[in-house]
Amino acid sequence: MAGPTIIEIPHDLGREEARRRMAIGIGKLASHIPGGAATVTHSWLSQDHLSLTVATMGVEVPCTVHAHETSLHVTVQLPAMVCLMSAPIKAIIQQQGERLLLDKKPDQTA
Repeated sequence: MAGPTIIEIPHDLGREEARRRMAIGIGKLASHIPGGAATVTHSWLSQDHLSLTVATMGVEVPCTVHAHETSLHVTVQLPAMVCLMSAPIKAIIQQQGERLLLDKKPDQTA
């Protein structure tokens, strides 16, 4: 079994603002996943720690996102059959995470 894929998304928002934007952006996360047929379920583990599962194309991927003062720490548990695609998946998460987090108007669809 492969280890987790870790992504750091830097920001200069501070922990509270990053958490607020995470809360706003989680509702539109599925629309940022390539392929279009994704569902996202989530729950807050603590004030700054989000657990979510992304399901697409018959694959469920558990993730956690932890808001820090200067970054989001994203941990993704890719299933073994998807691990060969970890580099492009990591790049997509980095890009879309930055897009959602740093959106000037987070309540508008990008």
